[in-house]
Amino acid sequence: MGTAATPGPYMTNIKPCISSSRKIVVSTMVNIIAQHKEASWSGLASASHISSRQPFLHRITSKPVKFEKFVTRAMSEQSDNKPFSGLPIDLRGKRAFIAGVADDNGYGWAIAKSLAAAGAEILVGTWVPALNIFESSLRRGKFDESRILPDGSLMEITKVYPMDAVYDSPEDVPVDVETNKRYAGSSNWTVQELVECVKKDFGSIDILVHSLANGPEVSKPLLETSRNGYLAALSASSYSYISLLKHFLPIMNPGGASISLTYIASERIIPGYGGGMSSAKAALESDTRVLAFEAGRKHKVRVNTISAGPFRSRAAKAIGFIDMMIDYSLANAPLKKELSAEEVGNAAAFLASPLSSAITGAVVYVDNGLNAMGVGVDSPIFENLDIPKDN
Repeated sequence: MGTAATPGPYMTNIKPCISSSRKIVVSTMVNIIAQHKEASWSGLASASHISSRQPFLHRITSKPVKFEKFVTRAMSEQSDNKPFSGLPIDLRGKRAFIAGVADDNGYGWAIAKSLAAAGAEILVGTWVPALNIFESSLRRGKFDESRILPDGSLMEITKVYPMDAVYDSPEDVPVDVETNKRYAGSSNWTVQELVECVKKDFGSIDILVHSLANGPEVSKPLLETSRNGYLAALSASSYSYISLLKHFLPIMNPGGASISLTYIASERIIPGYGGGMSSAKAALESDTRVLAFEAGRKHKVRVNTISAGPFRSRAAKAIGFIDMMIDYSLANAPLKKELSAEEVGNAAAFLASPLSSAITGAVVYVDNGLNAMGVGVDSPIFENLDIPKDN
């Protein structure tokens, strides 16, 4: 899970490591409260919502639910004759590394945009096999529209690193992966090598975001999941966070913040979210609490996770399960609207900012309140109750 930067106005040249004398200053540092233009934000990319229909779900039909899209602003607009008096999310002078950005349609991308809008410098790590496509799309301007920040400028990514967070060091890489053509041309992509390159290039970071997950047997019920499939889900989806934080902590500045992405399947039954992925998310949330204690005591770094609701990412749409989950959320969540990736990005910006300086070890739900529901109110059982159904 990593990427390398591209030449041109979008990114710096792709190289395994760059000396500090050559690092490129981000051309646009935007204070999120400076302007009030609407952003054309992009959506979720985290594989934390990998899902798949199981045989027992094939007979379930999902009826589309009508809703109105609207923009939720992080700040109220200023009036022409009254100065702004709100609290700013100000990350100017901070450097963020977002692990798990492979396109412009995921939570990782949305988080990067929110952090950039608040003034942070952006570094990203992209899974090695996805590197060329991501790099080509950036170079051709395919992501230009989704790079637009609230003030109308484009998000700048200082550097993209090739990354595969499943492997801690070169010694862990099996021969079949090392010789795989999808990894050809890329180097220094294990976690240890990645952090060494970031340290050489920039010295330190302030914010670490874990926005990646994978479950090779996610389409299988837990009772049909193999040991290898189960352990692979935990390795890619939860231990990868421990490894990244372990290696990045020595170069994270005190007062820094680390954020991961989880899913409600960690604590509720979501049929179709199999292959050990629910177990991996439960482990991630447990690890968040333990890591918050250890990283807080040893490095003064806060550790939190965002439990994000379902979103139509490209990966999720390809599987097909996501539409059913979104329809269910629209019918049953306290807020009857479709979740936007921008809302998850804004929550991440808050958790990375000094405004949340006393928040650590927390699971923050950004799901329109669906986590609070104990029943599905769209059930025929409740048809005679006076339950508001339309806003």
